[in-house]
Amino acid sequence: MGSPNTYRLGFLLLLVGLVVCFGLNIGLGSVSIPFSQTLQALMGGSLENQSWEYIIWNYRVPKAFTAILVGSGLALSGLLMQTLFRNPLAGPFVLGISSGASLGAALLIMGTSLFPGFVAFGLTNDISLAVAASIGSFLVLLAVMVVAAKVKDTMALLIIGLMFGSITAAIVSVLSYFTDAEKLQQFVYWSFGSVGNLSGGQLWILFTITLLGILLSILCIKALNSFLLGENYARSMGVDLKKTRYLVIIATGLLAGGATAFAGPIAFVGLAVPHLARQVFNVTDHKVLVPAVLVCGAILMLLCDTVAQLPNSASVLPINAITSILGAPVVIWLLVRKRRMVF
Repeated sequence: MGSPNTYRLGFLLLLVGLVVCFGLNIGLGSVSIPFSQTLQALMGGSLENQSWEYIIWNYRVPKAFTAILVGSGLALSGLLMQTLFRNPLAGPFVLGISSGASLGAALLIMGTSLFPGFVAFGLTNDISLAVAASIGSFLVLLAVMVVAAKVKDTMALLIIGLMFGSITAAIVSVLSYFTDAEKLQQFVYWSFGSVGNLSGGQLWILFTITLLGILLSILCIKALNSFLLGENYARSMGVDLKKTRYLVIIATGLLAGGATAFAGPIAFVGLAVPHLARQVFNVTDHKVLVPAVLVCGAILMLLCDTVAQLPNSASVLPINAITSILGAPVVIWLLVRKRRMVF
C-alpha cells in the first residue's frame, strides 16, 4: 500500500494523461485539422475554415465525451462485479446485463424480418436501438434482482447471471440463423461497438445514467472494502449484505446497461481496467480504486477510439476489437513485471 503522496502523484499523472488523450482524440480524425486550429476551437475562438469548427463541435467533442462516459462506466461496473463476487474474472457481462442489451437490439433489428408486425415501430435508427438495448438490459437486471431476493449465496448468483447470459446469447443465435443477410449485417455492425453518432440529448441521458451509477458506487465503498475479506467479516462489521448487493447490482446495471445501449457491447474494458488500476496503484482500497478505474477506463477508451478511427482515413475499425488488441498486452506486461496479481 502506497503513501498519500504516491496516490496524489499517480492521480496527477493519470489526469494529465486524460487531458492529452482527450486532445489527441479530438485533434485526429478522418479530416485532417491542424492541432493549433483544434486548440483555438476548444478555447472558444473562431476558425478560418467553418467546416472544421462544425466537425469539432458537432462530431468530435461529443464522441470524446461519449468515450469517457462509456470507458468510465464499464471500468467501474467491472470493479463492482469483481469485488461483489470476489472473482478476478468477473465483469459487467457476468450478470447477463450486457447480453440483455444485445438481445434487445437483436429483437429490434432481426425480429422485424422473422415476425412481421412484431416490431410495429420498425424504426431501427440509433435512438430506437438505444431504447431497445436499454429495455433488454433492464429486463435482465430485473430478473437478476428477483433471483437475488431468493438466493443468499453470492457465488450462486454469479452462476445464475452466467446462465441468463447464456440464454440471451442462445436466443440471439437463433434470431441470427433465421434472419436475412441485410438484418444480420446490421446487427453485426452494432455489435462492433461505436462511441460516435450520439446526439446531444442522448449524451445527456448517458451522462445522467453514468452519474447515478457512480453515486451509488460511492455509497457502497465501505461495504465493498469489507466484502474483500468475505461476507462473514462484512456482516461482523455491520454491513447489510442484502441492501449492498441490491445497490451494487443496480449500479452495475446502470453503468454497463447504459454504456452498452449507446455504444454497443464492449467487453474488454470492464474486465481489464480494474486489474490495470490495482497493478498501477498496488492497492485494494476502493477509496483509491473507484476514482482510479474511472480515469483509467476513460483513458483506455479515448486511446482505443483514436486508433479505431484511423487518422486521415475514412475507414473505422471495430472499437470492440481495438480495446482488446491494445489493452491485453498492457495487462500481461503489468502482471509479468509485478510477478503477482493484486486482488
